[in-house]
Amino acid sequence: MVGARADVPTKPRPRRGFVVFKWTVYALLALNIVLYGAHGTANEQLDTAAWVVLLLLFEWETGGWALAPRWRPLVHGLRAAASVAVVWACIAYARDGAWLDFANALAWLGVVVALELEVRVPASRRPLHRGRLVVLGVLYATLFALMLGWLAMGLRDVDDAGAWLDAWDALLWLVAFVAIELNVFGGSSRPAGAD
Repeated sequence: MVGARADVPTKPRPRRGFVVFKWTVYALLALNIVLYGAHGTANEQLDTAAWVVLLLLFEWETGGWALAPRWRPLVHGLRAAASVAVVWACIAYARDGAWLDFANALAWLGVVVALELEVRVPASRRPLHRGRLVVLGVLYATLFALMLGWLAMGLRDVDDAGAWLDAWDALLWLVAFVAIELNVFGGSSRPAGAD
């Protein structure tokens, strides 16, 4: 690259294919808000919308995009409102006896706590990070099992649009969080200047 200084380190850029893939998954998750409006409950629609907002805010935060100081209170307020909505939806699932949805929501809350620990705890705390990986593995296995449960329900009753939508949504969220893990912790990057 002409004019680039060799002594200035640059952050690796994500691969173009990875970026397209990631944003396609995010767009499909946003579409699920509409699908839950048509085939799900109001609580499922609120839950999905709040998670999509949190996902996009996390993408913004980890993507290194600048944020003018005047917008920070709005972003923090939006994050707080979405977080309250996610917890509210989790409680509503338990109250309504929607135990698969409740287990799913609880597991995702655990995943987010594990990701927050990874981002915020110093690297010198290796035992904590190793423990986080074990917990994360159990949580992802639980989420995968729940997806298979909804898939089995859909196969048992092919007219059950809610079960199919829940299985599809669960799969998309698993893929989205794999993309987030790659985005935050490496694996999706290429050296600057590489094609």
